[in-house]
Amino acid sequence: MQLTNIIAIEGTLELVTGLHIGAGSEELHIGGIDNPVLKHPYTNQPYIPGSSLKGKMRSMLEWKAGVVSECGGKPVSAQVLKKLTDKKLIAAKDIAKLFGISGDANDEKMTVEIGPTRLSFWDCHLTDTWVKERNDQQQNYTEAKSENIIDRIKGVAEHPRQSERVPAGATFNFKLTIRQLDSDKDLLSVVLAGLKLLELDGIGGNGSRGYGKVRFVNLKQNKLDIQAQFDSTEAFA
Repeated sequence: MQLTNIIAIEGTLELVTGLHIGAGSEELHIGGIDNPVLKHPYTNQPYIPGSSLKGKMRSMLEWKAGVVSECGGKPVSAQVLKKLTDKKLIAAKDIAKLFGISGDANDEKMTVEIGPTRLSFWDCHLTDTWVKERNDQQQNYTEAKSENIIDRIKGVAEHPRQSERVPAGATFNFKLTIRQLDSDKDLLSVVLAGLKLLELDGIGGNGSRGYGKVRFVNLKQNKLDIQAQFDSTEAFA
């Protein structure tokens, strides 16, 4: 195998609805936020970890490929690849090449065939434009979303709580890279389909309640505009 190229996909990730990627909290303050979002330790600005995008995109592609049951809910592995056939095997191999599989001495042949991980995600930080806009308007980078449970019989709210979210309209710098090997077919189409699945589903927590809907804009491949190509991508083609 020989590395022949590195494709950089860059653009802007825009929040269509509020986003919550939790950071956990060691302290509970009376009247405070119950579920804070992840923030950069230096700037205190919220950001989206590359691991969150990678994990969700891989999961969605595995569901699309129909291999989640064969994997027992875990990522595609060399052992699973040996059991698959036909279209499922082709799709699962593409996923394994992009996201990698753990090494296993008992499956050395398959591990060598798949090769190294091709796909790398960068952490997504807020764009300078959006940060300046919030600062100029003297607004916070996050919002407090109040939630509760409604008693079906009494019709009253119970267990009120507040979750922190990055508000709709926030924009983040987005980037990923794809390492191309001489033995690879075109994996870019799989990546674009994966990004389209993220748009259709969402990222972060509480997606069933409307959180985390996103869209990708101003996408470029090695500085060349591919937004039209992405917009025409059919996730389930």
